[in-house]
Amino acid sequence: AYDSGDWQSAEQACARVLAAHPENVAALNLLGIICAQTRRSADAEQLFARALAVTPTDAVVHNNHGNVLMGLGRLREAGESYQRALALRPHDAETHYNLGVILQQTGRVGEALGSYARALAIQPGYAEAAYNQGMALQELRRLEDALHSYTAAIRVRPAFAEAYNNRGNTLSELGQLEAALQDFTRALQINPRLAEAHVNSGHALVALRRPVEAAASYAQALAIVPGRPWLPGASVYARLQACAWADLDSQLAGLSAAIGAGDQAVVPFITLACSDSPTLLRQSVAVAGREYAQVARPLPVIGRRARRQIVRLGYFSADFHAHATANLLAGVLESHDRARFEVIGLSFGPDRHDATRERLLRAFDRFVDVSRKPDQEVAQISRDLEIDIALDLKGFTRDARPGIFAHRAAPIQVNYLGFPGTMGADFLDYIIADRMIIADADRGHYSERIAYLPHSYQPNDRQRAAATATGTRASHGLPPEGFIFCCFNSPYKFNPPTFDLWMQILRRVEGSILWLFADNQAVAENLRREAERRGVGGARLVMAAPLALPEHLARHRAADLFLDTHPCGAHTTASDALWAGLPLLTRRGDSFASRVASSLLHAIDLPELVTSTTEEYVDTAVALAADGSRLAEIRERLDANRLRTPLFDTERYTRDLERAYRAMYDRYQQGLDPADLMA
Repeated sequence: AYDSGDWQSAEQACARVLAAHPENVAALNLLGIICAQTRRSADAEQLFARALAVTPTDAVVHNNHGNVLMGLGRLREAGESYQRALALRPHDAETHYNLGVILQQTGRVGEALGSYARALAIQPGYAEAAYNQGMALQELRRLEDALHSYTAAIRVRPAFAEAYNNRGNTLSELGQLEAALQDFTRALQINPRLAEAHVNSGHALVALRRPVEAAASYAQALAIVPGRPWLPGASVYARLQACAWADLDSQLAGLSAAIGAGDQAVVPFITLACSDSPTLLRQSVAVAGREYAQVARPLPVIGRRARRQIVRLGYFSADFHAHATANLLAGVLESHDRARFEVIGLSFGPDRHDATRERLLRAFDRFVDVSRKPDQEVAQISRDLEIDIALDLKGFTRDARPGIFAHRAAPIQVNYLGFPGTMGADFLDYIIADRMIIADADRGHYSERIAYLPHSYQPNDRQRAAATATGTRASHGLPPEGFIFCCFNSPYKFNPPTFDLWMQILRRVEGSILWLFADNQAVAENLRREAERRGVGGARLVMAAPLALPEHLARHRAADLFLDTHPCGAHTTASDALWAGLPLLTRRGDSFASRVASSLLHAIDLPELVTSTTEEYVDTAVALAADGSRLAEIRERLDANRLRTPLFDTERYTRDLERAYRAMYDRYQQGLDPADLMA
């Protein structure tokens, strides 16, 4: 009856047998299987236990017992059942596979790989074992090996949608985004309701600067799994990148409500772009931090280390190539005092083989590629290197790996530069900031202790070179006459309230132009439509495409005034503008992300370009456009201040930063807890 699918009759037959023979192992085992398949797991567990009490040497029952224990979440006991089954029947592929699943779920990924390998050696066509082997290899950052495993699973089972999806994920991690998209598409052809493939397709499309298609992918995933973690925020972010603002207010309100409720709706990086509330950001990072604060099999506490003359710094990042963070930091890495500090780079990102990468390789005393290592192993490598201070340059930004720091990579761990806000985690001891960024009244919004630098928190590199030729207005698509306002921030930082202010400015400054950075066609189409809706001709918006850094710096000279965004303002883009000699107008808000430009402007002694209200922001922009002599005087001061004020003095900044590092180290050596510091 069971083999023909008539489970009810099979169950009745088992009951009759057991009524007459309570210790019949075959009946106990079959009834246990039926109970497990009909979601009566507790009953199934008792039946298998009864069978094993009668015959403790039955490998099949031990395996079945392990299955139901795993379903009940009793993983340790399940693993023990599988091990007993294998002791009795060592050549059973299914049991090796099941044990691998348990080992992987309990963080013993390397041991799980051995179990999957044994299952595949016994049964080479075991698609599930090859698939799980791929997941374990991916978790261990052995990405090329993971590709082979997923491909093997697909070869055995060509309609294995999940294997296509995971192979696509691996290709994405390897930077092969177009190939990844093909795999996601194939997964969805097999199973159109595989929400994970829709999500991953969206992520790849965002990285390829195709935000409209990404938003469509996220919408399909949300229709299938409305409550999937982080997906509502990803959907809003894709729309922000395309400047598609329909119904944006209600969606942002929904994200805020979800954050307040503790839901995993939006990652902190996206929260920065949507809100100026430090309270909301602290709630957002608290939700995200739950994923990293609890790590499986954490490393032991680091023992107290003896003081040494040279403090060992470890800079951790995925962006040691031509990237904003690397462009800012390169000069500091070169300027560190080698008599007092050893500087080690730990890279968990791709090797782009570009000039910036080569420069950084020369700047570090040692450079360790950990991109193929899992978080725990990276933390152990850092410990083996005896790094004293670990600098997390990623925080919660793209490709971040906070799990490394959750394992404690060093006795002192610092949130620095990459993420403009608190990490809300007890494993980050300090955050590098300045008094303009974090005032005393804001202290309670940060989980870290504050290491205050005396000027701006942001490093800068005096060696950044702009191209010699600025280019004509016509070469940039600009009209021959008229005041040129610009904003070269990423489009996701544009939003309706900021755009409203910009349109007010254009309406008040006759003949003026707004020159905006656009990395996809949707930005131009949507913003021109939004301008028309606000009574401003779409032709008064000119789009600037991505350029190499020297050419990008040079084109700033064609503009008259940079207008900052809010709440997430210009960071590296602000430094670019000021280094290129272009005045920048900002509005200081309440969050770290809204105060960076204010910090930079104070450090270069141009505080009059920092405004406090929307009215002051608009009025100042209009006044500067109308008063050529005043703007010329500001440009002259900016040009003079570039090399005599602290902002672009790389050596001075490095000494300030080193004093902060040394103060952290001294407190540690004295056995004191981290505390706010003034370098």
